[in-house]
Amino acid sequence: MKTPSLLRSLMSFSGMTFISRLLGLVREVAMSAAFGAGMVTDAFNVAFRIPNFLRRLFAEGSFSLAFVPVLTEVKETESPEALRELVARTAGTLGAILLVVTAIGVIGADWLVRLFAAGAVDEPEKFALTVSLLRVTFPFLLFVSLTALAGAVLNAHHRFALPALAPVILNLCWIVAALWLAPYFDVPIMAVGWAIFASGVLQLLFLLPSLARLNMLAWPRWGWSHPRVKRIRQVMIPTLFGSSVAQVNLLLDTLIASYLITGSQTWLGQSDRLLEFPLGLFGVALGTVILPSLSRHHVSTDAAAFSRALDWGLRTALLIAMPAMLGLVLLAEPLVATLFLHGKFTPHDVAMAGLSLSALSFGLPAFVLIKVVAPAFYSRGDTRTPVRAGVVAMAANMLFNIVLVAILFACWHQPADLEQGWVAALARVPGLHMALAVASALAGYLNLAQLWRALVKTGVYQAQPGWGRHLRRVGVACLAMSVVVLLGNHYAADWTRIPTWQRAGQLAALVAAAAAVYLAALLAQGFRLRELRAH
Repeated sequence: MKTPSLLRSLMSFSGMTFISRLLGLVREVAMSAAFGAGMVTDAFNVAFRIPNFLRRLFAEGSFSLAFVPVLTEVKETESPEALRELVARTAGTLGAILLVVTAIGVIGADWLVRLFAAGAVDEPEKFALTVSLLRVTFPFLLFVSLTALAGAVLNAHHRFALPALAPVILNLCWIVAALWLAPYFDVPIMAVGWAIFASGVLQLLFLLPSLARLNMLAWPRWGWSHPRVKRIRQVMIPTLFGSSVAQVNLLLDTLIASYLITGSQTWLGQSDRLLEFPLGLFGVALGTVILPSLSRHHVSTDAAAFSRALDWGLRTALLIAMPAMLGLVLLAEPLVATLFLHGKFTPHDVAMAGLSLSALSFGLPAFVLIKVVAPAFYSRGDTRTPVRAGVVAMAANMLFNIVLVAILFACWHQPADLEQGWVAALARVPGLHMALAVASALAGYLNLAQLWRALVKTGVYQAQPGWGRHLRRVGVACLAMSVVVLLGNHYAADWTRIPTWQRAGQLAALVAAAAAVYLAALLAQGFRLRELRAH
């Protein structure tokens, strides 16, 4: 069977992901209108962030990075029966382990909240609500991780569309709960918690028929000692940390944000989810598409093809991530105002969420490039390098957090804020959450720099001709786009004082103009889409 081009696979995955991320924006609009930014949404963000962190480890991180290379090797070199057994053994082992983890998470929810949101302990109502929400949302981890396994099997067979579409179910359940079901609950936000639980079950059921059509649907079996499962386990355990530095940093940010002014958790959560739109659409998509290709080339010992595939991923990542980063940094506040300035969400919330979004978006190129560079190590069985880079980046992130929060606090606090001590003062100074976003961005670049240095030292990547021309094209196009965005934003009406329809119209016109100028600048310099075709 002919292998689809990487560009075609990327477009298939990104097309379905676009639908999911678009609905993700709708769900955020629904949440901000229904609940605003305050104690309730802070509690929800903490409760969802813990299982969501673990979901990212399994769905987008270490599990996929460990499972896909082994799956690809068996698919390319052994019989369909061996592949089917691998899927059954992996599903049984993963499911059993996650069942235990889920039980521990539900039973020990109060201790998890004490660990990751220590600042909420002194607020009994907020603490109790966070624990209740966590007990409802934690089982989401079990079902969505098994969904990730099913998606990985489909991706290995070049079926990228359905796995990318599955998160649509989460967003639809979330929106329905926030807009229509919440009023029927004694505690309205609990409706969203139960919707997340239900969506995990529905996502898994959505992919099972596709597995059955591939004859890959088998009854899960315990396989801890199975040679292939053992190999996955040996790769996965060290990558649990190395592949998810951004998520670990996010949890550490959650801990520090619990001591900051009310609303900080919500503003950071919104910034993170807005950043997920381009990161999921292109970063995760690139990593998902390129990993089976790199694994296949490594199995066939085709070093030249391995290098070409990686080169394609790097060029495509820069082509997309640079304008996306500039757009989010320059249009952070207009974007937040257009999406969230409804219902209980206030202009002050717009300013605060805009601060963290612009700061976090600065790191978007690093986050996207890591999604491309990390598979170059995992596809070859090298887990030590990403883990080492991750440890350094996480330690640096904590240092950046403390230093930057201290600097902003020193610049922005008033003498009266310190009357009850500096811990209480942290909860009085608005804007300190921006320091956490800047720290995450800086840690992302540090992580990327270490991976890139190691990649160059291994010699497995040889840059293809034309990189100087490619960088010049992207740089000139980004400069032209930035001028358009700055001028347009300067002459636009005040984003927080105009009706929603006018905000949406202004933003749509500005984004369309910026995208048109960026594309026109690329084409004027000789860029053509066929340059991105790769197999």
